[in-house]
Amino acid sequence: MSGEHGFGQTARGVATVDELLALLADCADAWDMPDRSGDPVDILDHDRQCAELLRVSFPADAELQVAGLVHDIGHVLVPGDDAGHGRHGADAVRGLLGDRVARLVELHVTAKRYLAAADPAHAAALSPSSQRTLVAQGGPMTAAERRAFESDPDFEAALALRRADDAGKVVGLTVRPLGEWRQLIERVAAAAE
Repeated sequence: MSGEHGFGQTARGVATVDELLALLADCADAWDMPDRSGDPVDILDHDRQCAELLRVSFPADAELQVAGLVHDIGHVLVPGDDAGHGRHGADAVRGLLGDRVARLVELHVTAKRYLAAADPAHAAALSPSSQRTLVAQGGPMTAAERRAFESDPDFEAALALRRADDAGKVVGLTVRPLGEWRQLIERVAAAAE
């Protein structure tokens, strides 16, 4: 898994598209919870489902789609840090994929906290794993935190990523293979240079 490509325990930057694809491939049979009590699909399957949902709903937003594809790599980079996995993933991809992709990766946790406070139906529909980790991530936002987040320029995109994150946990769902994302990742990486 993560040790194979030099990842783990410290979230260093991913320098190339090949390195990113290798890290994503390492997410196959890696789980958000070490004992597999969390989400019902491995991280690679989950990330691909999330990216596919965003590709369908936001076909013109390549950065959002790529953020969906990489949003949970922090679980592999620093196993067991549920509260910090968004930050670890963001730090790892910022140099390659740019600030907006990194911000969206980090904000997917913030958006979960927002939706847990602002949308009772969404909060009730969180998976048991997401409900458990919400506590470690700071719990539902206060009213002041919600107002501040609503003024963030990436607010709507972060909510879209979070909703795709919550929906992308379907066992047996067929989605495009990882290699088919290479061209889009390369395009986002080139634009970030």
